[in-house]
Amino acid sequence: MSVKEAETEADSKPIAPGDERVRKVSTLNSLLSRPELGSVSGAILVFAFFALVAWDSGMFNADGIVNWTTVSAQLGIIAVGACLLMIAGEFDLSIGSMIGFAGMLIAIPAVYWGWPVWAAIIFAFVGAMAVGFVNGYIVVRTGLPSFIVSLAFLFILRGLTIALSIALTNKTIISGVGNIAEGDWLAAMFGGEIGVGFFNWLASMGWIETYSDGSPIVTGIPMVVVWWFLLTAVCSFVLLRTRFGNWIFASGGDANAAKNVGVPTNRVKIMLFMFTAFCATVFAACQVLEFGSAAADRGLLKEFEAIIAAVIGGALLTGGYGSVIGAFFGALIFGVVQMGIFFTGVDSDWFRVFLGVMLLIAVLFNNFIRKKVTSAR
Repeated sequence: MSVKEAETEADSKPIAPGDERVRKVSTLNSLLSRPELGSVSGAILVFAFFALVAWDSGMFNADGIVNWTTVSAQLGIIAVGACLLMIAGEFDLSIGSMIGFAGMLIAIPAVYWGWPVWAAIIFAFVGAMAVGFVNGYIVVRTGLPSFIVSLAFLFILRGLTIALSIALTNKTIISGVGNIAEGDWLAAMFGGEIGVGFFNWLASMGWIETYSDGSPIVTGIPMVVVWWFLLTAVCSFVLLRTRFGNWIFASGGDANAAKNVGVPTNRVKIMLFMFTAFCATVFAACQVLEFGSAAADRGLLKEFEAIIAAVIGGALLTGGYGSVIGAFFGALIFGVVQMGIFFTGVDSDWFRVFLGVMLLIAVLFNNFIRKKVTSAR
């Protein structure tokens, strides 16, 4: 029988009623199967709540929106990296320490060694991603849990940051980066703003608040927000529309089965550890150039917040499932609530309580939805 005849015969065969290929999926089940459902729903509820209790507080004015968007963006940048790595079935608890480490890699060469800021930024990215490579290499070569390996790097990086900054500068806070960075082409990509002319036009039209001299209170969109949206868009496309994205899901779903069909799981995981280091360095660069300084204790506990944002966004702790868009909304919830508590005048100590409650609800909700969808099949 020829190939064409075989294909014709296969096409002519009746399809079984229960065939998975033609199974109709209801709109409700389709929505329930989306990993970002919980974070999107949570974001809507959070916005509705603060719209009721804090509408007149300035939270939804131009400067208020920029405030909570900036806080969300700072977390969202590292949540993207954490989410991809979790989908691949691994954790990186060194993200927070990497933020302080990368910040010092920028500040010390620029302030004490006379390097141009652009060179210091590139140096920080190379150094951070090299550490990320070592982190991932140890995980895939030894088979040790990434939780343990990255926990070790959490302490190693935090200790190195403090020890080296004191040894080289006798300080743990390095200031003066802002003055050196003026006019630097690469620094503008992390510490500047976009849309300055547009916001001046909004102010001239009276659509946003201005100072007494007519200048707008909000002068532009911070670059940290631009990086947040850019990384979310690119990573979501890679995850959902490319072969590498399929490899990420396969590596987290069943690494052995993925290897048997030719997926380079070790390479995928090492690259994702390097990417989490990249995201942490983006965060560090934006923070250093915003404040004009670096500190050894920057990024404290950020690794846990990034993981919580990813879990709220639908990522499973066991790997193989998750959404970058979900992590985006998980970070947005953080920013809105953190700044919303400030605008409503509630004691900020309650924010940590909220984080724990949100994590528990997200895990229970995702587990419930996964069981519902599985039983429906």
